[in-house]
Amino acid sequence: MRPTDDATPAASRPVSASTSPSVSSPVAAPAPAPVDPLVVRYLDHVRYEKRLADRTTTLYTLDLEKLAAACAAAGIAPAAATQAHIRRFVAQMHASGRSARGIALILSGWRSFYTWLGREGLIAQNPVQTVRAPKAPKPLPKALPVDEAMQLADFSAPAGEDEQDAWLDLRDATIVELFYGCGLRVGELVALDATASAAAQAAGRGWIDLADGMAHVRGKGRKWRAVPIAGKAAEAVALWLPVRASGLPADAADQPALFPGRRGTRLTPQAVWQRLRGRSAAAGLATPVHPHMLRHSYASHLLQSSGDLRAVQELLGHASIAATQVYTRLDFQHLARIYDAAHPRAGVKLSKK
Repeated sequence: MRPTDDATPAASRPVSASTSPSVSSPVAAPAPAPVDPLVVRYLDHVRYEKRLADRTTTLYTLDLEKLAAACAAAGIAPAAATQAHIRRFVAQMHASGRSARGIALILSGWRSFYTWLGREGLIAQNPVQTVRAPKAPKPLPKALPVDEAMQLADFSAPAGEDEQDAWLDLRDATIVELFYGCGLRVGELVALDATASAAAQAAGRGWIDLADGMAHVRGKGRKWRAVPIAGKAAEAVALWLPVRASGLPADAADQPALFPGRRGTRLTPQAVWQRLRGRSAAAGLATPVHPHMLRHSYASHLLQSSGDLRAVQELLGHASIAATQVYTRLDFQHLARIYDAAHPRAGVKLSKK
C-alpha cells in the first residue's frame, strides 16, 4: 500500500543513480532548484513543521525539482498539473530508462506534495492519486548452486574447549539442514517445538515427528502441512534432540522450543538470520546466506531433480502453482539438458537438403 501522508517512504531510499538527473527527458533533467512558491512552502512545511530529517527533505527536494522541471517544460505550474500530465511525465521517465522502482519513489514524493496542496485547499483533486509506476519485472528468487548448498550443510565449526560452542554449532547445523532439507520458512522453523502437544497446536506451533519422518508446520494462511524429513536432516535432528536440553539454563528446562537460544528463550527470526549469515561466512561462501535463500535452494534443486512441479508446490505450501513456477526459470539450461538426455525425440536431428 502506498502512503499518502506527508511522511512518505522517501526517507527509506538512498540518493542514488535512480534519483540522479539525466539529460534524456525533461523529467529526468530537473532545474537546479524548485522555484515555484508552493513547492518552496511545501518544503518549508516538511522541514520545519513536520521536522523530518535533512536527508528526507533532500529527497523530497529532488523529487519536486523533477516535477517543477517537467511542469515548466509543459508550460504549466505544478498546481495546475492534471492526471494526464502526470501520466505523460511517468512515460517520459520510463522512456529515459529510469527504473520502475525509481519512478514509484518519485511518484510517492509527488503524491505527498499534492496531498498537502489538497489539505491547504489549493487543488480540488490529487492528480497523482491513481497514477502508478510501470510494473517492475519480478526478480528471480536467489538460490545457491548445489555445491555451495552442500558446502554450507557440511560445514562444522572448529572444535573448541567451550561446550556451549559445540552445542551452538550442533543447533545451527540442524537449522541449516531443516532449511535446506525441508524448505521451511524461517517463521515455521522458529515455531517448531521439540515435541507435539495440544497447547502447541492450538497456538499454531509445529513439531517434528522423527518416527513418522514428518515435520508438521503451520505456514501462510494458517494452513498446516506435513513436510517429509529424512536423510541428513533427520540425522541432524536425531543428534540434536538428546543434547538440546543440556544447553538450557536451569530456569528454562521446560522450554518447548526445538531451537532455543543461550538464555533458554525461543530463537527469533532475526537471530536465525544473524546466525545463518555468520555461518555461511565461516563456511567460506562469498554470498551471505539468509533463510529464504535455502528455501529457494531446496525448491530449485528438488525441481531440477524431479521435474514434479505439483509435488514441489505441496512441499513448499504454495496456495497457487504460479508461485512455484518461478523456480522453473532458475536453471532453464539444466532443464533443457534433462530433456535432451531423457526425451525419446530429443536426439532427432534435422536433415539437410
